[in-house]
Amino acid sequence: MHRFLKRNGLTLVYVGLFLLSLGVMSVVGHHQYNGERRDHDQQPVAYGTYLRSGDFVEGVFENWESEFLQMGTFVLFTVFLFQVGSAASKPLDEKIPQETEPSHERLQDRPWPVRKGGVWLGLYMHSLAIAMLLLFLLSFTFHALGGTWAYNEQQLAHGGTPVGVLGFVRTADFWYQSMQNWQSEFLAVASLAILSIYLRQRGSPESKPVAAPHSQTGS
Repeated sequence: MHRFLKRNGLTLVYVGLFLLSLGVMSVVGHHQYNGERRDHDQQPVAYGTYLRSGDFVEGVFENWESEFLQMGTFVLFTVFLFQVGSAASKPLDEKIPQETEPSHERLQDRPWPVRKGGVWLGLYMHSLAIAMLLLFLLSFTFHALGGTWAYNEQQLAHGGTPVGVLGFVRTADFWYQSMQNWQSEFLAVASLAILSIYLRQRGSPESKPVAAPHSQTGS
């Protein structure tokens, strides 16, 4: 068990924090949602009903959308964009292992797509960015669906007219929800790129060595 925890600690801690945060979000969201319903002389709903509501679906996926967009663009942009001195950038004038073609030596130790070659290898070479893009599009879709549901609840509560998914996507509400998350994610990446030029964190692969000069690019 100790070996398993050591080998998988980073994932386990972040999955645990994710589940804890999602649980707290659902509880306080349920409380807030029922408070708004009481303000409109509507009956409160049970916790399970709230988890199936547009309000909860929208709140979850509008944040997932921005996170996968952040990570996907970071993976993709670091292929061809550089920042001198940053640990988050590739070195400017030297190749890194991620840029080399897979060798044909000891193929039995390679992942299946590398052994297969052809189109499978081509997809595998870009699979991380593709996966992040697909997760972004999936989250974007569920944000739009949940947001439409929540938006129409508000419309009906105030005597307005419900809209379809495409109608909601064209509203300022949808894009305000997206952009308030996107801007913070892009700022976080820019902060990491800039601060890692001058600041260090001993023991972290996201930092340059403590004694590295500020001009050194890459971790």
